[in-house]
Amino acid sequence: MQRKHMIVVGATAAVLVGAGTGVTYAVSGTQSTTGLDKYSSVTVDGHKALSADILQGRIESKYQPLPWVGRDIGAVSCPSGLKAVAGASVTCTAKTAEGKRVEIPVRAVEVTGTSITWKFER
Repeated sequence: MQRKHMIVVGATAAVLVGAGTGVTYAVSGTQSTTGLDKYSSVTVDGHKALSADILQGRIESKYQPLPWVGRDIGAVSCPSGLKAVAGASVTCTAKTAEGKRVEIPVRAVEVTGTSITWKFER
């Protein structure tokens, strides 16, 4: 009878660990879809682009959302907005608490007339 109890506990623990991994993935995701409107878009080299301010804020909030995911960084700086062209890229930067420079590649994944799906690398 104890064995059955241990199997149930083991299965429950496995489900909880699996759920925790899913939550970690969902919270730590580095891909975002952002609307391109008068508040979020700018022009870069004649193309509509997602503003650097939006990129910086989103990366700062998602780069290190949980202690076991990513590393802690300071303010993010992007040299320009991200062109609303699939495959376009920009490299943003930040510094660690120790002052080490961190490069954060950002890439446009998919673009529609009203939104851009983009992701950054940790």
